[in-house]
Amino acid sequence: MNTRHVRFAPGFSRAALALWFGVVLPSSVPAPPDPHWLAHDRDRPLPTPVDPGTSSTQEQPGRPPADAVVLFDGKDMSPWCAMDGSPTKWVVRNDAMECVPGSGYVRTRRCFGDCQLHVEFATPTPPHGEGQGRGNSGVFFGLDRYEIQVLDSYGNKTYADGSAASVYIQYPPLVNASRPPGQWQWYDIVWTAPRFDAEGKLRSKACVTLFHNGVLVQNHVELTGPTGWLTRAPYSAHPEKLPLSLQDHGNPVRYRNLWVRELGPRGKPEFMLANTVLDGYSGTYELNRGFNAEFSRGPDGTLLLKFGGTPFTMFAESPTHFFAKTTDVQAEFQTDGDNKTVVISVGEGGMKAKKLK
Repeated sequence: MNTRHVRFAPGFSRAALALWFGVVLPSSVPAPPDPHWLAHDRDRPLPTPVDPGTSSTQEQPGRPPADAVVLFDGKDMSPWCAMDGSPTKWVVRNDAMECVPGSGYVRTRRCFGDCQLHVEFATPTPPHGEGQGRGNSGVFFGLDRYEIQVLDSYGNKTYADGSAASVYIQYPPLVNASRPPGQWQWYDIVWTAPRFDAEGKLRSKACVTLFHNGVLVQNHVELTGPTGWLTRAPYSAHPEKLPLSLQDHGNPVRYRNLWVRELGPRGKPEFMLANTVLDGYSGTYELNRGFNAEFSRGPDGTLLLKFGGTPFTMFAESPTHFFAKTTDVQAEFQTDGDNKTVVISVGEGGMKAKKLK
């Protein structure tokens, strides 16, 4: 029988089908990258066309790829906030987002996991200070856990694992590809977030590939854990998707043309809301069916829901809508006059609950 045109149920691989019909591949033939498809399979879906955008010049920022999430377009800072969720004090000047020394880090409101991140930055000119005190900032993944160093490393000596494009405290860049201060530089970063199991045990480490001004400087390195200043701390469990952040290290570093492409399966967008918003939702809500739902603030911008005797971690899809990732449990918060209510649904329908005073 010609198995080429046999259709089979999802999950039943072509490799299994080959074994069923007695097809034996020689041991010298390497395993296919995806056993669900033949080599040159005419039925395999083609890649989605994407306009790749344009490259930047010193005078003009480029245009992001069509499937990118734009984080800063030269004018709009609404995707950014202070670390506590309040409005940031960073400013927009000459189509760039500029750090105001002493104002604190900024972070994205939206959370990201595996991604391709494009960041363009310029350190101050004329340069001031030396070593770590010259043009210092940083690009963080996992909110504030994992740093790619931003520094004026053009003719500026400092410790190797704190140079521009280093994975701070862990990996110096392969080469120093820095441009002079005042010129626009860019990082293209491929980030793979760490994974943890349900008990919080590390399943896989974070990985980084980094191009600095088009030069490969970090080649798929595995992070040993968070990138602290004085210690190399071990991993601790956190959500896969968390905000990106930029560091205030006391230098007016400028940023432009920031965009990110999410990698892997597309899920619901996730946001980290301010603790004051989450605290406003916390409390006990009385359901019509005689039992209660209890909400409390969880770690890293989540809400914890105890419902029907079962705990759920709830992630923010919007300022009012939350969802769980283990079961299709969703919660929509509403304000009805002076009363706060929530509609909780499991798979379908919804149950409205009023917050107890």
